[in-house]
Amino acid sequence: MNAHTGASDDPVGEGGTRRGGLTTGEVARRLGVAPTTVRTWDRRYGLGPDARTGGRHRRWTAEDVARLERMCALTATGLPPAEAARLARSEEGPTAPGPRSTDAARRVSGGHRSRAGSGLRLGDVRQECRGVARAALRLDAAVLDELLLAAIAEHGLVAAWTEVIVPTLQAVGRKWETSGEKYVEVEHFLSWHVSGALRRATSRTVEDRPGATTVLACVPGENHTLPLEVLSAALTERGIPVRMFGGALPVESLVAAVRRTGPAAVALWSQSRTTASRPLAQHVAAMEWGVRGARRRPFVLTLGPGWAGRPVAGLARPSGLAEAVAALESSVYP
Repeated sequence: MNAHTGASDDPVGEGGTRRGGLTTGEVARRLGVAPTTVRTWDRRYGLGPDARTGGRHRRWTAEDVARLERMCALTATGLPPAEAARLARSEEGPTAPGPRSTDAARRVSGGHRSRAGSGLRLGDVRQECRGVARAALRLDAAVLDELLLAAIAEHGLVAAWTEVIVPTLQAVGRKWETSGEKYVEVEHFLSWHVSGALRRATSRTVEDRPGATTVLACVPGENHTLPLEVLSAALTERGIPVRMFGGALPVESLVAAVRRTGPAAVALWSQSRTTASRPLAQHVAAMEWGVRGARRRPFVLTLGPGWAGRPVAGLARPSGLAEAVAALESSVYP
C-alpha cells in the first residue's frame, strides 16, 4: 500500500490503512494469520472493528489493526487467547508489562524484520513467514496448514519453499540450537505439516514413462527427507515421474531400485558430511542397463550440504531447489 501523501483525495491514512478501512483478508495478510483467525477473534473475544459499514462487511481502521497486533504479540508469548484478548482490548495493555510482552509487541510492529514471537529471529523475509512462524509456535495445526497451502498456491512450490518455508524452518532450528533443547516439538510439528502441505499441493502421481523416471533417495544413514519431498512435489508438478525412497536407504536397496526402474536420473541427498559417500555416488553413476550397444547410465545429482567440499568428479551438484529441478528436467527432456 502507498503511504499517505497529504493529498485530499488520497485513500490511505497516515497509519498505512485506507480511510474506508481494510478488509478482513487484507488485515490477515498484514498480520500473517489466517482470515478465519481474525474472524474468530472478533466473534469470541470482541476484537472486531469499532465501527461497521452497512451490511455484513467488516472494515478495520489503524486502531483496530493495532489491537490485533497486540493480540498477536501476546499470544506469541504463550498467553491463553482469552487473557491475551483482554489485555489487547486495553489501550495500555498490561499494567506492568514484563520484558516478554514488551519484546513481543516490538517484534510485531517491526514490519518485515521480525522475530515472530518468543525470540524467533526471521530477519528480512516475506510477510508470510511471520504467520507460519506464529502458527508453528502456537502449535496451531489448522492455521498452519491454511497458511502453507496459501503460500504454495500464491507463489508456486519452488518460491514458497525457498522464500517462506526454508527461512521459517531455519529460524526454528536456530531457536532449538540456542535454547537448550527447547522448541524441538515446534520443529517436528512444522516439518510434519510442511510435508503434508507438499503432498496435498501435488496429490497426483505421474505415470511411469520409459527412460523418464527420476529416483530420489537419502544416502544410507541420512534421515532428512523434507528437501527431497519438495523436490518430488516440484517434479510431479512438471509431469515428471518420480520414485521417492525416503530416508536412510541401504546401499543394496538403492542399487536394486536403480536397476529395477532404469531411471533417467538419480538424486542423492546428504545433510551431513558423515553420510556423504563418494564411492556410492560413483557406483550409482557407473551403473548401466538396456540392450547391448545401447546401454544407458543415470544422470546423478548430489544434493544437500553433506556434499559441500566433497565434490564427485563428473556429477552435478545444484546449489538450490530451482537449480535441481532445472537439471533434472533437462535430463528427462534433453
